[in-house]
Amino acid sequence: MHCPFCRHEDSRVVDSRTAEDGSSIRRRRQCPQCGRRFTTVETALFTVIKRSGASEAFSRSKIASGVRKACQGRPVSEDDIALLAHKVEESLRSRGAAEVDAHEVGLATLPFLRELDEVAYLRFASVYQAFDSLADFEAAIDKLRSERNPALPGQG
Repeated sequence: MHCPFCRHEDSRVVDSRTAEDGSSIRRRRQCPQCGRRFTTVETALFTVIKRSGASEAFSRSKIASGVRKACQGRPVSEDDIALLAHKVEESLRSRGAAEVDAHEVGLATLPFLRELDEVAYLRFASVYQAFDSLADFEAAIDKLRSERNPALPGQG
């Protein structure tokens, strides 16, 4: 690590701390040449491959934005949306891949959104599962009902 002050090629780590969410490490460094201290933040690269083939850095804010649209008019708070985006990121990172397809990000969002709000889930699912007709919505609603009340006969 080059010193940002004197450009010396080396530095010594004085202190390391993990961020609260575990997604990064903050390191306090000192230059052996000039003695000045500086901070670096290390994060693991996590890339999303878009439909066009282009890649971009993973963004929780993009997940939150899509979920926010699905939750419009629903009793869902910004904190709920932020927590959902965090859970989706953790889920995707736990797969161990450095790259993930954009469609997989949407699909990974579905189970968390379903727990949060079923109406928002259906709105979001209609895009990511490519609903083409009312029958697709009916099938999704029937599945939600049957999984919510598995002991009731005649449901589903």
